[in-house]
Amino acid sequence: MFNFKSYHRAGSVEEAIRLLQEIPEAHLIAGGTDVLVKLHKGKGRFHHLVDIHDIAELNFITLTDDGDIVIGPLTCFTRVSESSLVLKHIPVLSEAIGTIGGPQVRNMATIGGNLCNGVPSADSATPLIALNAQLTITGPDGPRQMPLEEFFLGPGSVALEPHEILTEITVTRSNYAGYHGHFYKYAMRDAMDIATIGCSAVCRLKDAVLKDLRLAFGTAAPVPIRCNSTEKKARGRKVSQKLLDDISKTVVDDVSPRSSWRAAKEFRLQIIATLAQRVVKQAILNAGGTIH
Repeated sequence: MFNFKSYHRAGSVEEAIRLLQEIPEAHLIAGGTDVLVKLHKGKGRFHHLVDIHDIAELNFITLTDDGDIVIGPLTCFTRVSESSLVLKHIPVLSEAIGTIGGPQVRNMATIGGNLCNGVPSADSATPLIALNAQLTITGPDGPRQMPLEEFFLGPGSVALEPHEILTEITVTRSNYAGYHGHFYKYAMRDAMDIATIGCSAVCRLKDAVLKDLRLAFGTAAPVPIRCNSTEKKARGRKVSQKLLDDISKTVVDDVSPRSSWRAAKEFRLQIIATLAQRVVKQAILNAGGTIH
């Protein structure tokens, strides 16, 4: 049984925002795969719920006239991972989402919920960060935009004001056209497990030169992160095994993992170094490059 104190179903973004204003202690629920678990465990801040699951205007995947891919936050993982637009233009996102839970979870869980939970292990976060995804957040004063990379403030904390809702996730054409990527998740089990470390890489090659690299990790810091120093040192270099070796050495300076019951800090650092090389290598191969 779930100990609800109040439950309201919103039919539109405007109604949901109004309900959040009227019930300051309310929490949004969409797919419910995380919220209901927390409610079942007696988490007090989930006793008042505003259900946004049926808001059709937040459930979509579209390609704009400018070639940007826009995903509604209420789109379930299965629909995102099987989307022809995602598979054609940003398959690294489909790779990552395919590792989340099992089919039942992916049929219910939403991409927006995965991001708004703010957990460092969110599997959809690292490919979207590597793709320089932008968020549209809507509140009483209208919409505002911000980079996904700046959305995560700490474990379980994101840059949503009390009366705001995530309404769009956008990957612009300039951030995916000509790029290729790869995602890998290290976990204790091969399926239905939270990531010990998750890694996404997106790259662009020209004449065997790594013109651009974006490398992101989950569970390697208090929030999903970009490896900015490693990326800067790798850009403009010829593709080679030496490049990959250097990436695996420098990446440990970009991360700050902690020890937990899942893995010790030292073990996570070893995984991070290994995954950085492996994932960047596969991204380069996916881009048509050759490792000498």
